[in-house]
Amino acid sequence: MDRRAFLTGALGATVAAPAAAAVGSGNLSRHSSIDNPELGLLTGSVRDRSHTLQRLLGAASNDDRQIYLPAGSYVVSELRLPARTRLAGVPGATRLVFGGGAHMISSSQAEFVSLTGLTFDGAGKTMDEYVPGLVHLASTKNVVVEDCIIEGSSRSGLALDRCGGRVTRTVIGGAANAGIRAVESTGLSIADNVVKDCANGGILVYRWTKGEGGTIVTGNRVEGIGAQSGGTGQYGNGINVFRADSVLVANNRIADCAFLSVRANSASNVQITGNNCMRSGETAIYAEFSFEGAVIANNIVDGAANGISVVNFKEGGRIAVVSGNIVRNLKREGPHKNGFGTGIALEADISATGNVVENAPRFGMALGWGPFLRDVAATGNVIRNAGVGIAVTVVDGAGSAVISDNLISGSERGAIVGMRWQERASGDLALSGAEEFEHLQIERNRVS
Repeated sequence: MDRRAFLTGALGATVAAPAAAAVGSGNLSRHSSIDNPELGLLTGSVRDRSHTLQRLLGAASNDDRQIYLPAGSYVVSELRLPARTRLAGVPGATRLVFGGGAHMISSSQAEFVSLTGLTFDGAGKTMDEYVPGLVHLASTKNVVVEDCIIEGSSRSGLALDRCGGRVTRTVIGGAANAGIRAVESTGLSIADNVVKDCANGGILVYRWTKGEGGTIVTGNRVEGIGAQSGGTGQYGNGINVFRADSVLVANNRIADCAFLSVRANSASNVQITGNNCMRSGETAIYAEFSFEGAVIANNIVDGAANGISVVNFKEGGRIAVVSGNIVRNLKREGPHKNGFGTGIALEADISATGNVVENAPRFGMALGWGPFLRDVAATGNVIRNAGVGIAVTVVDGAGSAVISDNLISGSERGAIVGMRWQERASGDLALSGAEEFEHLQIERNRVS
């Protein structure tokens, strides 16, 4: 039997030449496959197909061909994807079920890995503790994961280490850690996926050392993210960017996260734009710690404990534009004891303009914390029904702030108030007394 005959018959799979199957397309017709009941391909089969599929993958890699698996269930364990892997199936109908062992599917230093139209079912079975995800791809510059389902993982769903390429139109649910965990990425796009009901995180974009990441996270639906491992924000975030610079987080719909919708920690030159953030358990959007450069624009936040925070000047957090956001219906309660109910909090080298904040029980906007305030301009914002419209630090050593041309209405405890840490230190500076504080320029605000 020659290689072609083996590939066609060994697993009931079709192996297509590259000309017939474009990279990542998964568009081979079902009628071209062989589905032979005698080969154990009936749906629900409990026979482990790992050995046969492993040989099939190796032979297809050598011939640079794509494997197409027809509809059915295939029990597999400890598969290692070869240098050139193109594995496709019928979306929602070709199911690879984890049979137990150290891991389910992994690759390392492959040239190209394409997984399309496949369901990966972890069946809740435990993997070795060093295995980060049900599907784990490492050191692969060209990854395509498309039109797949990844479910029931005892770790993360999809784990990518030092990978580039794209993850798109894939549903990841029920992971015991994060849905997608991408570390030290190189030119990665995560687009138009659904990540839901994961115990500790939605989409994680991490680096072990701070540096250029360039990952694009766009058009995803992330919801039902828990914080089973506890903490004060390390877990429970919809999209979490850590130490990765130049990341774009845009046009995602994020709902019902235990902590943040979008967290950018020590991530410089990050853009967080056009996201819809609903019912965040803590702050909806956070740029924090040692970052330089953040654009947070045109987002909608509804129902969080805090709205948007761009802080930690003490740790080097600085330079941002916060514009065109809608923040509303905030809560005083959160997952820990820190104060909640603030619409937008800012500290250093920031322009905040054109934002609308409504129903913030503590502060509509908070400028600075203690001495940690420098060069903040809050202009042209609309603040409605806040406890205090704008709170600004007046602690000795605080830097300059301009508060002008804002419309502030329905603030119960004052439109603009000076604060020393958590204590009120002035009357309503929108009405009188602003001249007492040389670091502040307060003018042309409309109060009603």
